[in-house]
Amino acid sequence: MQKHKEAPEAPEPDADTELDAATPEELAELWEAEAPPKSGPIANAASSLVVLALAVAGVILSIGLDLGTPQTPKAGMWPFIVSIIIGVMALVQLLVGRRGGKDGEKFSSYSWFPLIGFATLILLVILMPVIGFEVPALLLSFVWMRWLGGERWRSATLYSLIVVVIFYLIFIVALGTSIPHLI
Repeated sequence: MQKHKEAPEAPEPDADTELDAATPEELAELWEAEAPPKSGPIANAASSLVVLALAVAGVILSIGLDLGTPQTPKAGMWPFIVSIIIGVMALVQLLVGRRGGKDGEKFSSYSWFPLIGFATLILLVILMPVIGFEVPALLLSFVWMRWLGGERWRSATLYSLIVVVIFYLIFIVALGTSIPHLI
């Protein structure tokens, strides 16, 4: 009697293959199931008020820098315009977000990431006149990629070096700006 060879089993599809074959509706359903819990109207109002306060501070500080005129803008013109836009968006979110937080997420440990990013950016601004932009930019880029972006040590180091070299080539070599630098 001859033995029949069994057909090899089909390999199990991995998660990426399943996601590639999923319809948009199935993907939306999957993402909704994995999404963090929604925030409520109080969280939306609080975050909108914080952004509105930052916009008001931006308007006040930019006026202190002197706006100039539309024909001859001064240092405060663009910060003023951006602060006004941010303020309008915060007001709209304050009105729309009170309906229950349809798209907002509850605060979690990841909610601190923007604050950490902002604090490290302020540190860059403080250190740049003292030691140039290369070292603070390298540290900022590394912190953002490694801890905020979740990159591995090697890739965060490599990408940070590449970013600083590109910034140096653009702003110092090509544009000849007066940014404080070491080299």
